[in-house]
Amino acid sequence: MKTAIIQMPVVNDKRANIEYACSQIAETARTGADMVVLPEMFCCPYSGEYFLRYGEADGGPAQAALADIAQKTGVIVVGGSIPETDDGKLYNTSYVYDAAGVRIAKHRKAHLFDADVKNGIRFCESDHFAAGSAITIFDTRFGRFGLCVCFDFRFPEMARIMALNGALAIIVPAAFNMTTGPAHWETMFRQRAVDNQIFTIGAAPARDETAPYVSYGNSIIVDPWGAVAARCGGEACVLTADLNFERLNGIRDQLPLINARRTDIYEIRAL
Repeated sequence: MKTAIIQMPVVNDKRANIEYACSQIAETARTGADMVVLPEMFCCPYSGEYFLRYGEADGGPAQAALADIAQKTGVIVVGGSIPETDDGKLYNTSYVYDAAGVRIAKHRKAHLFDADVKNGIRFCESDHFAAGSAITIFDTRFGRFGLCVCFDFRFPEMARIMALNGALAIIVPAAFNMTTGPAHWETMFRQRAVDNQIFTIGAAPARDETAPYVSYGNSIIVDPWGAVAARCGGEACVLTADLNFERLNGIRDQLPLINARRTDIYEIRAL
């Protein structure tokens, strides 16, 4: 399966962001991509003043545009994330559309990033968003995939449950900052891939040093052996890689982590 990530600039114009994303999806589809992944908050600057202003209810304009471009191009579109409004609450939500433009998954970010880094960034998502409460897995003609958003991927339990339920890859629209990105971004995607012997896919916005929240960028695709198959820098780019899912079984035969688990001793108890 040929996978593409659109590491795109995000500007203070929702319509322009949507049009840019759709044009890039169309262009990438012409190169043979089977699945295209957008970044977290692809249509909205990552700042509290914009979340409600750019938010939309189920079936809103960003979602409609993604469904339409998926149907027109015949690719699977993982629509990064958008601010979703529902019953007076905001969620950081990712939508997935199949090659016919039918929505096949919806994930609300379950772990909210509340951080106050000394001499670094201070940002509290819980000031703006409500938390989702589900682990999201979806099926395609290529197989099963896990989906989470940014801070969700910090929690190994979520990734392991996805893998044990048959996910071949975990897709993560994300926007790490310039403190956590250099420290943990690549390490985390490689470790989740090695631990679960699956592909990991991280899609970030391009870096804008003038933005209120500066994304690290560095969108990445890692294979089940922990090798980086493709990676961007901070600039706007389109990242592609061919994912050979037959490798999973070979790697799991060579290093039987999944089968060797000792579930009979994995419990929380006083030691």
